[in-house]
Amino acid sequence: MSHSRIPIACLDGAVKRYGRLTALDGAELQLRHGELLALLGPNGAGKTTAIGLLLGLIRADAGSVELFGQDPQRIEARRRIGVMLQNAELPPTLRVGELLRLTASYYPSPRTLRESAELAGVADLLRRPYAKLSGGQQRRVQFALALCGRPGLLFLDEPTVGMDIEARQQLWATIRRLVAEGCSVLLTTHYLEEAEALADRVCVMSRGRMIHQGTVDELRARVALKRVRCRSTLPADAVRRWPEVSEVRRENERLHIGTAEAEAVVRRLLDADPQLGELEVQRAGLAEAFTELTRDAAEASGTDQREAA
Repeated sequence: MSHSRIPIACLDGAVKRYGRLTALDGAELQLRHGELLALLGPNGAGKTTAIGLLLGLIRADAGSVELFGQDPQRIEARRRIGVMLQNAELPPTLRVGELLRLTASYYPSPRTLRESAELAGVADLLRRPYAKLSGGQQRRVQFALALCGRPGLLFLDEPTVGMDIEARQQLWATIRRLVAEGCSVLLTTHYLEEAEALADRVCVMSRGRMIHQGTVDELRARVALKRVRCRSTLPADAVRRWPEVSEVRRENERLHIGTAEAEAVVRRLLDADPQLGELEVQRAGLAEAFTELTRDAAEASGTDQREAA
């Protein structure tokens, strides 16, 4: 997929403080046309503040923030976005169809009611009062409201919380379709498999800073850990004593081994167990890479604070 190099959303050295707390500390972020960027980080990393700046809900104390090359608070920029926040307050007595018609009326060239409903999988809910829906159904309605204005940029904050597997897969398919049509998406999620499945790029935040930006594969490559799985009769306690092994556990007949030296471990396994079978070696997943990266950033921050003291 080819993306324009001109960012449609940008944080450039953005700083935001709340009293003595620095929520963003020189944050840098660029989102390009037709790209899905996953913004990841532990609680308190600054993700919500970064999104608030881009939405024009709050102002930066320093640095610059642009949305479609404009101030995010300008109506011309805001009419080009769709937003699905984690917490949404909607009129409980309105029917789903009424909510969609009302929201679409704020945009210059919205999707039809039928198109929005079908994209979000809520065509069968149009006559239902919003308050009578389950949590997962309400999330799908919120997704329909976010896309009904035909936005060029879609903000999705934990979009699949409360959804069952089928609804989640349907939403993923719709997101992929929107991106293929040129819509940009800024996604925040605690489901790392969701970021792994959807994102062109990921941006990892820790303590108000962007500590990594790149593709999922580039993030994985920063972690040396690999997973070795095999069917073996070797005792887990014996394998745990090998110097190349970081961790090991047994599940029935299979050993699951974590190591930064997979080749050496595989050679030892083959030597130690002539009956070894079903051998697999995999790179670290996004979840492991994310955990290691944020842990290293937190430890480095703690070291800096101790040295400053």
